Parts: sequence; C-alpha cells; structure tokens
Amino acid sequence: MTPSPPATTSNSSFADKPLVIQGDKSILLDVHHPRYEEARDHLARFAELVTAPEHVHTYRITPISLWNAASIGVGSADVKIDLGRLARFGIPQNVAADIDATMERFGKIRLLADDGPFHTLAVDDPVLAEAIAREPKVKHYLRARMDRCHFLVDPVQRGQLKWALIKLGWPIVDEAGFEDGDPLPLSLAEGPGFGLRDYQSEAADVFFRGGSALGGHGVIVLPCGAGKTIVGLAVMALAKTSTLILAPHTAAVHQWMREIREKTDLPHDAVGEFTGDRKEVKPVTVATYQILSHRRSGRKEAGAEYPHFELFRTRRWGLLVYDEVHLLPAPIFRVTASIQATRRLGLTATLVREDAKEDDVFCLVGPKRYDVPWKVLEKRAFIAEAKCIEIRVPMPADARARYAEATPRERYRIAAENEKKEDVVRSLVAAHAGEPTLVVGQYLEQLKKLSESLGAPVITGDMSSRRREALYDEFRRGVRSILVVSKVANFSIDLPRARVAIQVSGSYGSRQEEAQRLGRILRPKEGTATFYTVVSRNTTEQDFALNRQRFLAEQGYKYFVEDWEDEEGGRGPSP
Repeated sequence: MTPSPPATTSNSSFADKPLVIQGDKSILLDVHHPRYEEARDHLARFAELVTAPEHVHTYRITPISLWNAASIGVGSADVKIDLGRLARFGIPQNVAADIDATMERFGKIRLLADDGPFHTLAVDDPVLAEAIAREPKVKHYLRARMDRCHFLVDPVQRGQLKWALIKLGWPIVDEAGFEDGDPLPLSLAEGPGFGLRDYQSEAADVFFRGGSALGGHGVIVLPCGAGKTIVGLAVMALAKTSTLILAPHTAAVHQWMREIREKTDLPHDAVGEFTGDRKEVKPVTVATYQILSHRRSGRKEAGAEYPHFELFRTRRWGLLVYDEVHLLPAPIFRVTASIQATRRLGLTATLVREDAKEDDVFCLVGPKRYDVPWKVLEKRAFIAEAKCIEIRVPMPADARARYAEATPRERYRIAAENEKKEDVVRSLVAAHAGEPTLVVGQYLEQLKKLSESLGAPVITGDMSSRRREALYDEFRRGVRSILVVSKVANFSIDLPRARVAIQVSGSYGSRQEEAQRLGRILRPKEGTATFYTVVSRNTTEQDFALNRQRFLAEQGYKYFVEDWEDEEGGRGPSP
C-alpha cells in the first residue's frame, strides 16, 4: 500500500493548500482560496459535492464516486496524489487506506463470455470467491462452480447478479459482450450545416470502443446544450443496428425523431414513435418512460402488469439509449436487468439521483465513460456563459402566520407560492425586456397567476403535446419572447434562444432539476445568460435552495445572493 503523504505543518504550505480532509472521508474546500478552481476540477473526478454554502464547500468520497473514477482510468495513486498536493494537513491514514481498499475492488470480479451457453464469473481471490459462493443473496445466481475462482452464470441472470454484488460493495467489470441486433445501415449527415464537435466524437468512440466487450455500456455526462442527442446519433452510426431510444416525455420523443431525420441518412419511415398517441415499432423506435412504465390496472396475470414491456422483445434491438438516464424509473431498471446482452447508452447532464440509487445506474446501465465539466465547454463557447442569482423575498404577514402554524410539507408550499414573488418576476421581466425569457415553476395555480400577470401562455402537462410544441416553436422563431412553463419543460426541450430563466418554485432540493432548468438557457449564444432563483427569505425554501445550489457549485458556477425589499424598503434586485 502506498503510504499517505505526511501532514503539512509549515505556515506557507498551509496557506497554499485549499483542502482539509477529515477522517470521515469528507473534504472541506475553501471557496476563496486562489487554488479553488484547480481543487474543484480534481475533486470532480472522484468525489461528490455534499453542501455548497457561500464560503466552504463539502465533498465526500464514496464507493460509487471512486468506482466511476476507476472506470475512466483514474487509479488510487492518482486520487492520493491529487489530494496530497491540495490538502493542508495531508491525507488521514484511514482515508488513504480506504481509497486503496475501495478502488482495489474494481476489477477483482469480472464477467466473461464463454463458448457455451453460460458466462463465466472470474474472481481473482480464492477467499473472496468462497465468500461469494456462500453469500445467500448471490449464490442462487451461480449456476455451477468450475474451480476455486470461476463460476458459471446464466446470461439471463447477468443483471441480477451484478445488482446483488454491488449492493454488497463489489462492482462487476462486465466483459461478457453483447448480442448483435438487427443490422441497420446508418450514417451521419454530411455538409456545412452539421459536424461532430471533438468532444462529441470522442465520447462516442470511448463508449463504443470499436464494438468490443470493453465498451457498449455506460453513461456519457455532458451539460445541457452540449449536444447529448448528437452523441447518441454518433453512437448509432457506429453501432449500425436497430435502436430503441427511451426519453422522458412526448416532446423529447419528437425532438429525437426530428434530429434523427435531419442529421442521419435514415429514411423517415424507418423512425417510429411509441407514446400514448402512437404505437409504431420501426428499426429506430423512440418511446417515453411513461408509456413503458404504464401499469394495467386490475390485471394480475403474469406479464400484464406492464403490458408495454413487450416493446423490448418486438425486435432484436442492438442498442438501447436512455435519455436523461438519471430519471430512469424503477420498472425500467427491472427490465434493464434482464437485457444486459444489449448495448446500453445512458445520457445525462448529472448522474445525481435524489433517491441515492446511483449504484443501480452504475451496474445496470454501466459506469461513467465520459464527462466534460460545464465550465470547460463554456470557455470554448460550446455552451453559453451564465450568471446565477438567488433573490430572497420577504413573505407578507398573513403568509408568515400561516407558515408558522403549518406542517413542514405545508410550509414549503406556502413559501414557494409567496405572492410577493409576482412583483419580483414582473420587475425582472421588465429589466430583461425583449430577451427570450422562461418563467419556470412547480405549482400550477402560481404559474397560472404569473401567466395572467405577464400576458404569456403557460405550458403544463395537461396541455396537448401538439399545442405545447406549437408554443415552443413560436418561442424558437421569436414570435413569443416569454413562456411560463411547469416541470414538463425540465427535460429534453431545445429552446436555443432562451437567455433568461426565472425559477419561482421547484421540487424541494432537487439538483437534477437545477441542472435541467439552468440548461434551458445554455445553448450557445452571444453574451451572458442569466438564471434567477426566487425564494422566500428565512424559510425551508431557502434551506432547500442550498441543496439545489450544490449542482451549480459542482459545475463551477458562482451564484450571487440578493435581497428583495418590499415597497417600504425601496429596494429590488438588479439584473
């Protein structure tokens, strides 16, 4: 084992290092230190951001964060070298030992293809192999023991075995390979209007790995506006096989279909839509998570609970694409566990899941294969520069009284629907007059009031997909400069003109949502985009906002806090 670096004691070295590493594997990062950005970028490779208040950010090293680092070639020595260079007091011995022990687990167990009908589980330590053979939650997935370190595994139980072992702290490196799907000749379009950016091409190549068993499953993490859909198309062009794409909603389905038809040479009639409106199965089929997770009520017979799961078996799919993979619902995880022989590509702006099931994504879809920090792409003008501002608004006296007497859940909504936010929104819209603006929120009554106040349409989940897309199109063409949108617009909506986003309410402390809403204004454009979050001062909403801001800090964005005073105070936020 490589010894941990010695503790630093000199005052000059102390001041020169921005990290404090604690024995519980938490890491404190001084935001005001000159080496803050350097430390943040290194930590992003192998640690998770826990809290991001104004002065000190707290990270934590977790098994999944370390295994994701290992999956892209970062070793335990690399992690300790980075930490040793940046830590004021060195690395606590127990933390260094735990980094070694955790990262050593990656690669200890491999799943390999075999010539016969079974896969081989290879374990490089006889003691570990014996423990696995005796583990009640694992042993029934092992068909037979070949020798001290090798077991036969039924390919049908490939996913269940991976899931069971990762829950015990043992990731499987899956090298069992994939079945070929139905062939599908497909190439990307050529011409001056379209071309792959270098990172998009690199992401596709890293994922596919020439079609070898070492590639073909995993997650690509790119900012909203960086062209994740284009990466998906590039992978499809490499795989040249029938593809099933799963997206979060119907508008995203239509967006995928439009991109496929515009940017590949695939005939239009080879692309099908599988949603609540249409049920087409074509060589490339785009479906919603919602329709596949639809449960048939009152039916208990086998296979009837999720009738549309049959879509997974209607063709010999060679590639599955999970758009916004961090939203993957539990039923889709279940079916994913049973189709591990199909190549699987996850696309997302953030691997964070608020249900803490990142390990399910890791083992069933695949580990992180490629990641580019948001600020890196901003510097290269591939996404827009953004300014993030939190505006804290007082509540009226009657609302404060109701808030004091309410339950915690009721308090959040009372704070979120603070009527004084309407004045703030009107002021911000006026300050950004003529700039394409999205007003985004969670609660429909609040959004309807804002819609009336601003004279702008409100888009909700109850609206027909045709009407929603017509309004999005008017916004894209500049016919409308303001849209009020509910969470239906959080994901996979391409509104490249949007320059201002005003968030008036959200899903508690969801970092996923923060990523997606910020992403609505990050399509490349001249000048700076502005992202406002309006919260009620000294309430649980303000507390939850700190959690949401973790995402901004993770990606290198600084956020500014401004207080809004009512008419007596005579102050408002400055754009």
